[in-house]
Amino acid sequence: MGKQILRELLELINENRGKFFGAFLGFLLGIIILIIGFFKTLFIFICTCIGYTIGNKSYKNINFKELLERILPPSGRN
Repeated sequence: MGKQILRELLELINENRGKFFGAFLGFLLGIIILIIGFFKTLFIFICTCIGYTIGNKSYKNINFKELLERILPPSGRN
């Protein structure tokens, strides 16, 4: 009986991967916000996005200085 329920649950998750993944991320985000706070969570999210951008395959042929120039606005100094 327990194995049948587990099998059906895994099948349901497999058929609805996007929904399950989104719900899991929402749950995880809520827990992190409750534990460490909103602004610390926001900082971690921003750092993660920057890390993902740097590691993205589309930037494979771009050097780091060019990548920073794309991400950060110009300073206005001459």
